[in-house]
Amino acid sequence: MNDATSGTAKLSTYQRWLFFFLGVAGFFEGYDIFALSQLLPAIRAEMGLATASEGLLVGFINTGAILAFFLVRRADRWGRRKALTVTILGYTLFSLLTGLAPNIWVFAVAQLCARFFLLAEWAIGIVYAAEEFPAARRGMVIGALNGLNGLGAVVCAGIASPVAASPLGWRGVYFIGAVPLLLMAIARRSLRETQRFTTQVEQGGATGSFARLLEPPWRSRTLFLAAIWWLTYACVANAITFWKEHAVQERGYTGSEVGLYISVAAVAAIPLTFLAGKLLDRLGRRMGAVLIYGSLVVGVLGCYMAEPRSVVVVCLVFGIAGVTAVATVLSAYNAELFPTALRGDAFGLSNNLLGRTAMVLSPFVAGHAAESFGWGRTVAATTVLPLVALVLLLVAMPETRGRELEETSAQPAS
Repeated sequence: MNDATSGTAKLSTYQRWLFFFLGVAGFFEGYDIFALSQLLPAIRAEMGLATASEGLLVGFINTGAILAFFLVRRADRWGRRKALTVTILGYTLFSLLTGLAPNIWVFAVAQLCARFFLLAEWAIGIVYAAEEFPAARRGMVIGALNGLNGLGAVVCAGIASPVAASPLGWRGVYFIGAVPLLLMAIARRSLRETQRFTTQVEQGGATGSFARLLEPPWRSRTLFLAAIWWLTYACVANAITFWKEHAVQERGYTGSEVGLYISVAAVAAIPLTFLAGKLLDRLGRRMGAVLIYGSLVVGVLGCYMAEPRSVVVVCLVFGIAGVTAVATVLSAYNAELFPTALRGDAFGLSNNLLGRTAMVLSPFVAGHAAESFGWGRTVAATTVLPLVALVLLLVAMPETRGRELEETSAQPAS
């Protein structure tokens, strides 16, 4: 277990390497998810999808995030290292298969499987970060990993249009995304098991249990986190994914204009997403959450409802930053509030199995609502949900800034 808890403590050589390794995983989560939002119009045109079917497609693909629960929870049994290795290899394979998809059915299944491995990879990566880095830097590290998620989105935004216009078409974006992960699949050999998990095994500690999380004293904490994730995702799942459709169909933007605005906004959002983790370490999880959720709500409302394009771009910056940064807040809490034996199960249950059902249902509902009300009013209406999530967070979540996991994950009162 890491002894360094000072915010000025230097990271070891292995911790720096681990940060890079986990950062690549975070980068490609942002890359892959942003690829779908950027390529959806081209895929729709090639495969003849209706507006309502777009929402159904996105919802189906997002089912992979729920199914990821069954792989995330294996981290409490197989160990973090083996589970993370499986996710990297699985995502690489199905990203390649996505690019080779001959029809919408194969595309949808390949993307569902890619999302399954990708979201399990992200969750286990957060567990790694929480267990292997100093308490005073935990928020910064988790924030930086999620910031690299935003960087992946920026890179995708920059290359999606030119690659889609090349002979490879939209498929090339998925081919490019899989190549670096082939290298990471080899580099995984240097990855170690976390010291906390190793210590638990050596001491003969029991592994986690799904049932324990639904019984006192863990039930309340688990369900509150699940509700907060759900309400947040119900907005986040649609916020950026459908903005291009809104801008082109309802505002008359051209495809090149949309690509430019998203690229500019995504680049401008990167410093904000990286600062989110430091904000949590400086101001605390609760005050940081207020600022981050505020950014999300203002950003999403503005980019869908504002008229002046300059205002829309500024709001896109805050919206994109907020989409990434809320995950920093909640993933920090999810990793900090449960013991080592339950940490993987707790993350999988609260985030994947329960929270991410919103990512499946809300695009489907939004797609149908947009046929009657338009994308602008439909997505803007979802911003009330993260406000409710913030209230629940302030009511139910303790302050965990700078505290060791053994303290923050102490058994709560039943």
